[in-house]
Amino acid sequence: MGAAAAAALPATLALPAGTATAADAATAATPPHPQPPSLWAEFKRNPHAHPHIPYIGRAGYRGGVTAFPRPRVVADIVKDYGALPDGSADAAPAINRALQDAGCRGGGTVFVPPGTYRIDDIIRIGHNNVVLRGAGSGRTTLHATRSLTDLIGPYGSRYGGDKSSWSWAGGLIWLCPNARWESLTDAIKAKAWPFEGWTGNRRDEWRTLTPLTAVARQGDRTVTVQDTRHLRPGDRVLLQLADDADHTLLQHMAGDFPGASAYIWSDKTKLTSYLPYEWPCRITAVDPRRHRVTLDRPLPLDTRPSWNPQLTTHIAPLTESGVESLTLEMAETPQSPHLLDKGYNGVALQCAWDCWVDDVHVRHVDNGFLLVAAKACTLRRTRVSGRGSHHPYACREGSHDNLVEDFTIDRRTVPAPAGTQLHGINVEGLSSYNVWSRGHMAMGTFDTHRGLPFANVRTDITVTNDGAHGGDASAGPLYGARFTHWNITVTNHRAGCIKLDEIAPYSATVAISEVSEFGQTDKPDFTGPLHTRLESYGRPESLTPRNLHEAQRALRR
Repeated sequence: MGAAAAAALPATLALPAGTATAADAATAATPPHPQPPSLWAEFKRNPHAHPHIPYIGRAGYRGGVTAFPRPRVVADIVKDYGALPDGSADAAPAINRALQDAGCRGGGTVFVPPGTYRIDDIIRIGHNNVVLRGAGSGRTTLHATRSLTDLIGPYGSRYGGDKSSWSWAGGLIWLCPNARWESLTDAIKAKAWPFEGWTGNRRDEWRTLTPLTAVARQGDRTVTVQDTRHLRPGDRVLLQLADDADHTLLQHMAGDFPGASAYIWSDKTKLTSYLPYEWPCRITAVDPRRHRVTLDRPLPLDTRPSWNPQLTTHIAPLTESGVESLTLEMAETPQSPHLLDKGYNGVALQCAWDCWVDDVHVRHVDNGFLLVAAKACTLRRTRVSGRGSHHPYACREGSHDNLVEDFTIDRRTVPAPAGTQLHGINVEGLSSYNVWSRGHMAMGTFDTHRGLPFANVRTDITVTNDGAHGGDASAGPLYGARFTHWNITVTNHRAGCIKLDEIAPYSATVAISEVSEFGQTDKPDFTGPLHTRLESYGRPESLTPRNLHEAQRALRR
């Protein structure tokens, strides 16, 4: 709502009841200067443990480093490996040999010169410190001819039914450590549908390094442990938290309020399969005398004794690898019916930590960019376009602290076939502290896909809100605590999945444009007061700071 429109309304109608006073509305009509919302002032006083807004100032590659490495070029796929830039022959063997050779030599950049390269196989990055770089997304194109179903086989769901897990997993450019990728694809070929995350196909590939012996609070960076002998500065470890019989860990993720304790958790079998909560972190200091360990970023949750908090090992992740400056285009096929995708998928980062994607455009995909058990990765200047996709962006399976910025979802080029579904920017599966920033979405929605994701931020985004969220009822609530939507312009004024104050517990909706309920409208998962905050409603132009992630990152300086 513009200033003139707000001034023309009675004070009691200028903003929704209960969200502003008449004085607020009058101030909104002719603000002398942009005024920071009170939530921002509160947050600055308590940035690491604010009840409504998560601390995401360290999201992304290496805790928010803005410049990616530029490892030296060690291979040119045309000059050194004979790939043809005219699309006349399969270039995937040459690209994959170059990537493998670079990894075996300790890393480096594999350069793909300008041109169009046919690829009839998956492009895989499985070694650390390896970068696949084109000449620019407008100059280098990889044209993919086959789906993941063609290349690996059908991938059913570990939860049963006739769904295709290629609807949310895998990519035709797939960043995943070699051993993990082999174990995943071997299990898929054997029809032993795997878990996809940090501790292996059966979630049993870990050992305890030490229990935590004292309560630490959300926002703390130092924890007390039983034994420091197996811990060193620089180590990458998992913080694991298991739930108790009363599901108090899940209640804590939802905000520790009466509605969460009254919720029926016991029958949410898909949700409980995601436990224990696994949060990858890096050790920065060890104090053996006091049994203290300092972590690289603040704790996402409390660590209570009833949750058996411990630091453990995990599978070796992929680190310091990236994809840059190219377009990945699929052979244009009709979009498949919902949950039956064949796997014409773009770029997947799986069990990847401190990796990145920059200036990459995907076209005609089933699913665009997928973060699957990914940690502290940055996707920058990415774009999804073409015939329409199921998940343009997905963030799932315990993905944490990732950053998607300067992203674009274009309007589809053909009408959606009957029986298909469009989501948008997805987050699910206990994923936390992820950020979507500076986006332009010509279609889709803010898809929070059940599985109790919590403490995620969408900020500084313009969206034509025409998608729908998904999620199995057995995956439990749509939202945990500390979801924040900050400075969101909704071009078609549809509230669903954007305006959170009546659906998400202990969350914040700040400076979204005026919206109304139509289309998909959800009932709250929790009963009673949700303790949510709504500020600057209908007035995104009045907001300072305009981008919550950038403002939090600036606080670090």
